[in-house]
Formats: sequence, C-alpha cells, structure tokens
Amino acid sequence: MRDVIKTNGLIIATDNSGAVGNKQDDIVRVPYETVGYFSARVALMECVAAGGEPFVAIIHNFSGDDAWLLLCEGVKQAASEIGCTLELTGSTESNFVMNQSATGVVIIGRHIRNIDQFDRNTVRYGVIGKPLVGSEVLENPDDVASLAIFKKINSMSGVESVIPVGSKGIRHELEQITGKSFECGLNLEKSSGPATCFIIAVQEAAVEAVEQTAEIVHWCKT
Repeated sequence: MRDVIKTNGLIIATDNSGAVGNKQDDIVRVPYETVGYFSARVALMECVAAGGEPFVAIIHNFSGDDAWLLLCEGVKQAASEIGCTLELTGSTESNFVMNQSATGVVIIGRHIRNIDQFDRNTVRYGVIGKPLVGSEVLENPDDVASLAIFKKINSMSGVESVIPVGSKGIRHELEQITGKSFECGLNLEKSSGPATCFIIAVQEAAVEAVEQTAEIVHWCKT
C-alpha cells in the first residue's frame, strides 16, 4: 500500500520525518529548509506518480516556531523544482518542546491522469538515481534523482509509470508492481530514504529517449 489516497477527484500523499533537523538529539543534523525540502519531495513525487497535479501542502511541524518559515521555504523549493505552485497551511506544536525534530507533509493534488492501465509484461523496468539514506543523501547529491528529471520522465510518451522508492527498497517496490524478482546493479534491499531513486516502466520504443533524458538508467532484469 502506497502513502496515497485517491478520492473525490483528488490525490492525497504524505510523508514524515523524524530525528532529522537542528535539535541536539537529532540523528541527522541539517537545516530545516532541507527537512522541508526532502519531506515535501517524497509526498510530491508520490502525488505526481499517482496521477496528481499538486496544489496544496499541509505541514505538521513539531520542531518549534523557529522552524516554521524554514520548513515552508524548503517545501516551496521542492514545489518549484517539480513545476507546481502550492498553497501552504499547517500547524506547529508550540505548547511543548521536543528533544528531536519531527515533521509531516501532506500534499493534495487534482487527479488529472489515470495510471497503471498497461501490460506489465511488455515494458522494461529501470531505476533512476540510487538508494541513499541519512547523511548519504547530502554527501552524494549527484546520485539523487532530481525532481526536474522525475517530472520530465513522467510526462514522456512511452513511460507507463514512475514509482518513487521508499524505505523498503527497490526489490519490494518491483515485487509489489510485478510479482516478480529482479536484479540490477544497485542494492535492491536498501532504503531509498527521501525517494532518492525511482522506478520507471517503459515501452521498448521509448527506451532510447529515456536514456538520453536521464543519462544513467539502471535497467532491471528478471
């Protein structure tokens, strides 16, 4: 089950982040702009992948009043990169102070595209980006699939589906889609953190165009 609901013409996606931020007990210490960016990134990718056009972001901030505007800036940056404009709302826990940062982002989009209506036996599956988690995300920016590439690939003719990879890894996502086991040149079990990579399902006729756009595609084989 993906972190997405389709209801009443809307696509609703969500993502959470814990122990990532600028508090003393955080496991990964980063500015709150970065927290907002990567939290929004995941939910935006899930919304778009499910056929949504994002237009609202709801931010749940458990890191204090000082973090609010910074989280909003990160969310806006992610929205800009994926090519949408978001109205922002949300709430801050200001009654109590937590020892670690926590953030939730909900993205609401208009359902503009039906997906998953293709023959899963006639497409090639590949991965763009690499699975990264924690500090690896900031240490290896060139291995993080960009939101601009994600958007462009998603809109290409012959690309039947794009699937952000989450904490359960590439193999889990592929098996959920196809019921088959695949291999490729990446660690298929590793968490992809804030969706640093995504799976594509591509018709053979579109393979060359996808390779030219993404530059590096890790093709999967059964």
